Amino acid sequence: MVSTPPTKYSDLLADGRRLYPGVRIGRPGRSRTYWMTIACMRVLRVKWAVRVEGSSNIAKGATILAGNHVSALDPVAAVMSHWWRVTAFTKVEVFERRGAIFFRLMGQIPLRRGDETSTEWAMAMATQTLVDGNKVGLYPEGTRSPDPTKLHRLHARVLVPIIRANPDVPVHAISTTYPAKTGARQPVHVRLSTRLPIDPAHQSDEEIVTILRDELLRLGGQEYVDESAATVKRRRARDTT
Repeated sequence: MVSTPPTKYSDLLADGRRLYPGVRIGRPGRSRTYWMTIACMRVLRVKWAVRVEGSSNIAKGATILAGNHVSALDPVAAVMSHWWRVTAFTKVEVFERRGAIFFRLMGQIPLRRGDETSTEWAMAMATQTLVDGNKVGLYPEGTRSPDPTKLHRLHARVLVPIIRANPDVPVHAISTTYPAKTGARQPVHVRLSTRLPIDPAHQSDEEIVTILRDELLRLGGQEYVDESAATVKRRRARDTT
């Protein structure tokens, strides 16, 4: 069972446009251009050699996919071989830059990090996506990893509330890695777990995050760093100035 969002989609969309005045946010979770965009993205197979393992683990309908974050194209890699509608969070600043059209075409959900109202709205939009029978992609590292061989500390602030709000929706880990090129095409490995043994009614936030962290490490073979990716990036920026 998926929790019903408190308002209709049209009301949520109107709230989002008021929340981000002057920012074209598109139609998060229901973009009419999503399938066309995915079809076009399949052209990347000319340059990418995508291998997906564990597709049969994912049932039809609402699903939470929680993954590591190595590249901005991680969500595309996950759906290039499947006709899944996957909606992920994207920092709102991206919607204000060149290239924002891609995220509107994909129907991604803008989020202003650290803002409670923005976070509540984004989670309501994510729940609506699940109510629609589609999939939500979460990247609890919070930002792209500065080192693709490392998995950084996972944040519970969005991951856990969505899981708790939709306790019967299956949660799967998804690991995306980009091995070194050995030919003309870039290898991309996507690994999908079986349904994670998450029981939000009886597990703490820390237990939920640990289950996901351990499965991502098992799938992707990354090294764990108990420090946020954002902190590592800030330190590296200071060291280079």
